[in-house]
Amino acid sequence: MPDYDALKVAMKSGKVPEVRRLVEVLLAEGAPAANILNVGLLEAMSEVGQRFKMNEVFVPEVLIAARAMKAGTELLKPHLIEAGVMAVATAIMGTVKGDLHDIGKNLVVMMLEGAGFAVVDAGVDVAPEKFVELAKQHDAKIVGLSALLTTTMPSMKTAVEAVRAAGLDAKVIIGGAPVTQAYCDAIGADGYSADAASAAELAKRLIA
Repeated sequence: MPDYDALKVAMKSGKVPEVRRLVEVLLAEGAPAANILNVGLLEAMSEVGQRFKMNEVFVPEVLIAARAMKAGTELLKPHLIEAGVMAVATAIMGTVKGDLHDIGKNLVVMMLEGAGFAVVDAGVDVAPEKFVELAKQHDAKIVGLSALLTTTMPSMKTAVEAVRAAGLDAKVIIGGAPVTQAYCDAIGADGYSADAASAAELAKRLIA
């Protein structure tokens, strides 16, 4: 029976060469690529996310774990395609118009990927119509809006309105330091998250 524990330990420690080696070993042993992804990589990333939420690990630890996960998933990608394994759903993630902050957004991108989403990172200073265009192009089920400045929060409202006006079958989630559940309710977004790990859980709940 394949041993996924060593892979999980290496991934949580951010040991990229070791993660690559263990993924190759598991593939050579005949472990299904989907199991290596779900049991090895995604479970480990989920644990990192939970520990981040509890303030037991911090941004640098999340970043190195995410980098290790990316290295593992790159090796698995051709095998997953061959096996017809699909992402949970596609999410568009970006910082809204007028805002150039990206650390929070980048963490959410990593957590969403760690939860099995295919993520399209729209970057920063993203216009409402760009969110709509990308969501249409990729048939996204989640549109994530990030803002760190109170002055750019109105851009979230405009983006929510643009997604609604386009009639997209996508849930809009919002977050960022000044953002609150009350603001989420006021602008008609589908969900608010206070941190990156919770954002991934929220996205999974909304598409369930």
